[in-house]
Amino acid sequence: MMKIIFISLDTLRARRLGCYGYQLQTSPYLDKIASQGALFENAYASDIPTEVAHTSIFTGKVGLTTGVVSHGSPSSYLKKEIAWLPDILRRAGFTTAAVDNLYHLKEWFARGYQYYMNTIGKTRWIDGQTINDLAMPWIREHKDEDFFLFLHYWDPHTPYLPPEKHIPLFYDAGKNPYDPLNKSMEPALNHPAYPFFKYHHYDLLGNITDTDYVSALYDAEIRYLDDLLEELDEFLLNQGIRDETMLVLFGDHGESLTEHDIYWDHCGLYESTVHIPLIIRWPGMISEGVRPTGLVQHADLMPTILEAIGLKLPEGLDGKSLWPLMEGKKTQHHSEIYLSECAWQAARGIRTTRYKYIETYDSGPFTRPVSELYDLYNDPNEERNLSALLLGEVEIYKHKLANWVDAKLGGHEDPMKVVLRKEGLPFKRRIEKILSEYELTWDDWKSNPKRERIDFKNSNAQAT
Repeated sequence: MMKIIFISLDTLRARRLGCYGYQLQTSPYLDKIASQGALFENAYASDIPTEVAHTSIFTGKVGLTTGVVSHGSPSSYLKKEIAWLPDILRRAGFTTAAVDNLYHLKEWFARGYQYYMNTIGKTRWIDGQTINDLAMPWIREHKDEDFFLFLHYWDPHTPYLPPEKHIPLFYDAGKNPYDPLNKSMEPALNHPAYPFFKYHHYDLLGNITDTDYVSALYDAEIRYLDDLLEELDEFLLNQGIRDETMLVLFGDHGESLTEHDIYWDHCGLYESTVHIPLIIRWPGMISEGVRPTGLVQHADLMPTILEAIGLKLPEGLDGKSLWPLMEGKKTQHHSEIYLSECAWQAARGIRTTRYKYIETYDSGPFTRPVSELYDLYNDPNEERNLSALLLGEVEIYKHKLANWVDAKLGGHEDPMKVVLRKEGLPFKRRIEKILSEYELTWDDWKSNPKRERIDFKNSNAQAT
């Protein structure tokens, strides 16, 4: 018998986990799972955020191959002839199920499932305990079958509302997060994106003045997620199926915690958002403590699963099976990862083993240069843009990116350009809608360096 539990850890930043080098105790149990299987040091989300990331995960193809490049675009559609992982597994005899609510983003996220346990509730955010409470009874009922179960945990996505018991682990109890003399929140509260984030980032948390406290809440959310994963894993052990279960855990994207003028959100093709955790455990099939360093991406997950059960791969995949890395037969996988986003910003980039190149087409509510180039060996936090100093390298990457895009399009129109021309950036459009209620224009709002914080209504915007 074989079980596959495929777990999306939404908004989980790789470098906030102990197994990826973080010093605080956010993930003791996840670290244990990582030690029992394979941890991929350099795994990347090629397409961000949530909608496009999961589309790549379940198709084995990047956004330019499927045509799905934008999160929140009403015109995005995944053609039904594109192979979809749950559907392939269902046809192969697996019982397929999901505990998830991505169906509310786009219909294709429910394709291929015999059981779809929708986690939507009264609020946009979902407590991870809901996932376990739905998943564990289903596992008990189907434990004697071959099954594929997709679980989508939204901790630590905003709003950061962890159990209070975890907060002292990450924030000094002697500090006052509401100290009026602390002005560190001012850049966030005066950011052009403020109307969009007012409710989830600020109103729900109270009048916080310390940015360190908000980031500590993020860490506490991860610790809560770690508790939930421990509960799930202990349940598998008690049901007698842990050893026959292939457990795949991955982030769909990370999170920026004030870096690059991004306040507790997941846009920008920087390491904080595109570098994701990826851990695979399968007792007896994957050696313990394996830590491949080659560049891998979301699209590699589908062929990895299909190879594990001996199924033929669909044609035209961008991903490649991770088994040669896990078995030690090779150390390199992709020579570079091509990156893309179209939600808050429209940008593409290239991540090589050393450099990051980013090209921005629409910066949305941010101020971005057209080109960015970072030497990640010497500048892992991407603080020194070298594009003005290394003009030759910028031209090389610029042409490399353009050639890749042209090859992917094969003469068809770029779907990112279609979105920008016909609709505009999805999240920028949502801010414009909020501003219009106050007779404000986007240009006036963004260009005013001394924006007064209007008492915007609770928009309860669907930020993912």
